[in-house]
Amino acid sequence: MKKMLTLFALILAIGLGAPIAEAKKLGGGKSFGKSYKTAPAQPAAKPVDTKNPTVGAQAPKKGGMMGGLLGGLLAGGLFAYLLGSGAFEGLQGMDFLLIALLALGGVFLFRALRRNKAAAAQPQTAYAGYQPPQSAAPQQFEQSHSAPQATGFADSDVPFRLPPGFDMNGFLAGARDHYRTLQEAWNKNDLEKIREYVSPELFEHLKAERAELSGEQHTEVMYVDTQLVRADYGSDWAQVSVRFSGRYMDRQEQVEEDIKEVWHLERDLAKDNAPWHIVGIEQL
Repeated sequence: MKKMLTLFALILAIGLGAPIAEAKKLGGGKSFGKSYKTAPAQPAAKPVDTKNPTVGAQAPKKGGMMGGLLGGLLAGGLFAYLLGSGAFEGLQGMDFLLIALLALGGVFLFRALRRNKAAAAQPQTAYAGYQPPQSAAPQQFEQSHSAPQATGFADSDVPFRLPPGFDMNGFLAGARDHYRTLQEAWNKNDLEKIREYVSPELFEHLKAERAELSGEQHTEVMYVDTQLVRADYGSDWAQVSVRFSGRYMDRQEQVEEDIKEVWHLERDLAKDNAPWHIVGIEQL
């Protein structure tokens, strides 16, 4: 009986200290390059159940570094206590092998429970905006000569002056495709594909960040929406900022994370048919 209690205590301790995997998206979830002030996007109001105030409330975030650290300390302290109390007296080699196998099973069990809990908390309507990935769009963001002009956001000093001939809807649709294309290039470590879309300065940042990851990554964009949150132009330049929101996951670990970031893009109007280049990635 004492041995069984020891085994269960070890499994619980190791489960608490197990690290939580994270999906590796483009840029490693960091901000790089240029940044501009953008108009704040208005979040959708969440319904609140008056009978149960906890419904619609924001779910607590995962433990992250502190949770793993605390779990590790608890595991270490418990292990030291068991050693000092003589709980392992009389255990043979096969007993320790059994402990290791049960501990490994406990880790997988805890991860499975966490994944199921995250999936249950995700509303089914979250996939309403999802569209299957299309074929890779060309480097040039789509635009035409029929877009209306705007002068600015209401009650904001953020500019919203669309460049001449700018098709906002076509541009945002292209941005969604480009987001998927770049994430796939990031997974495969296809740096030459990434270079086509970003400024030289931003490319060097992303190249260094990707070098810290070994092998192919497995991050998949589940769905993503776009919103233009800044636009301005001059005689020979144009700038736009696009906010991305959605969901992505690690296909192997089945770990899901939110997409909350802004891409800042610039275009050289002095050159005919010059492409838009991403000059900054800002995490929100």
